[in-house]
Amino acid sequence: METIQADSLKTRIETALNGIRPYLEADGGNVAVKEITDDMTVRLELIGSCSSCPMSTMTFKAGLEEAILRSVPEIKRVEAINLTPAY
Repeated sequence: METIQADSLKTRIETALNGIRPYLEADGGNVAVKEITDDMTVRLELIGSCSSCPMSTMTFKAGLEEAILRSVPEIKRVEAINLTPAY
């Protein structure tokens, strides 16, 4: 992926995530963009308390993934590299 295009996408993704971050930070967590692949997949890492929270799957699907796909329609898929399975 061209560097300028990747930088623009990352900026737009970060802007989308910034709408969710205050809620993550309030619970001691956050999220980091680790990679944007050539097939337009974003890979996120949940950090802090989000990395071990049993609700992280719900936070990911209903919050992070939804915000990115709505704000950056070029993105086809969002993955978290470290979701905690809910039991």
